[in-house]
Formats: sequence, structure tokens, C-alpha cells
Amino acid sequence: MKKIVVLTGAGISAESGINTFRDADGLWEGHDIMEVASPDGFRRNPELVLDFYNKRRKQLLEVKPNTAHHALAELQENHDVIIVTQNVDDLHERAGSKNVIHLHGELLKARSTFDKDLLYDWKKDICIGDFCEHNYQLRPHVVWFGEAVPMMDNAIAAVSQADILMVIGTSMQVYPAAGLVNYAGKNTPVYFIDPSPSISGDSLPNLTIIAEKATTGVPRAISHFQNSL
Repeated sequence: MKKIVVLTGAGISAESGINTFRDADGLWEGHDIMEVASPDGFRRNPELVLDFYNKRRKQLLEVKPNTAHHALAELQENHDVIIVTQNVDDLHERAGSKNVIHLHGELLKARSTFDKDLLYDWKKDICIGDFCEHNYQLRPHVVWFGEAVPMMDNAIAAVSQADILMVIGTSMQVYPAAGLVNYAGKNTPVYFIDPSPSISGDSLPNLTIIAEKATTGVPRAISHFQNSL
């Protein structure tokens, strides 16, 4: 059974209707990123930050996985599949994927500002006054800029053991996630699927670029490597 590791980014969820929130000028819904996605921003204006993520959570609950999510879940029937996602949505899980590593946290969870390991399933708004059992404010379970990426070691271990690596819907420009491809074995086939690929054919050995959106590119990549197995 082949081990297939899949790195996914905003592009795969955008086709389900998830707004990436980042405008062409780098702003998130008119806000500087550091205002709504950093510990300092949360300390300065927790109401703004909670409102920002409350809107994202509401949107997430209104959308569904797309054919790319489902195609990846179906791979589990014949392969050992690990999804490493930069997305904070649960669309991979809703499509049926069993082994998902969330690098940047999960939007449908809240965590204590007292203890980051105190997690709660959370589908409603997080409001000022929502406390953990130690009477500390709850915050989104999302990795903000300037915070460590606790699941990075798990992701590195997965990529280093991959027989096939797929990279879907991500520019691979944001570190540390962007460095994950460098942990793939030198003979590991890499499939890069994005309508505007930010990588060239000579960037990696055994690289196949599929310049398509996820919903068409993922089935094409799967068909390609399954025919060669």
C-alpha cells in the first residue's frame, strides 16, 4: 500500500466557496493581517479578532466539500493517505478523509488563553466572556503570525515517508509550510496542482505540474499516478 501525502492550501477550499479573505493588497477584509491574526492584535482588540473569525466560522458551516476533497478521501480505499493542510476548515474531514494534519489549527475549535492544550469543539460564535474552566477567555484554535506551528514535526515526518507527494491549491510561499516539499525523498514523485503554479519544472526532481484548479486537477493527477503504480 503506497503512502500518499497531500499538502493542501486555500485553493482547494476556495472552490467550495470559502473566501480566502486576503485581498490583492494583502489586507484581510480591509484589515491589516497583524490586526486580526496575531497575538498582539488579539490583546489590543479581542472583539475585532473574535468577530473576524466568527464570520469565517459561519461561512464554513454553510459550504460543502467539493469533488477534489472527495477524490482525496476515496484514495484511502487503496492507499495510506495523509492530508497536511494549511486550511483551518473541516472540509477534508467532511469528505471522509481520516488522517488530517492541521498545520494552522481548526476553525471549529476554541482554545483557552490559559492553556493552549485546553480545546473545545465550537460551532457558534466565540464571544467576550466565553471562558474555559479556569475562567480564562477562549480564542480561536488558529495559529496566528508569530506563533509556533505545533504540528510541523508531524508534517515533516509524513512528507519524508511519502511514496507520492501532492501539492494542491497553495503558492507554497508561506513558511514554514512552504519548506515541507524539501523533506520529500529525491525519488518521490511530486504533483503540483494549481491554476497559477508558482513553481517551475526544474525546481524539483520528478515534478509534474498540473496547471488547473483542484476540482479538475486532482482527479487528473490521481489518474496519472494510479496508471503508473
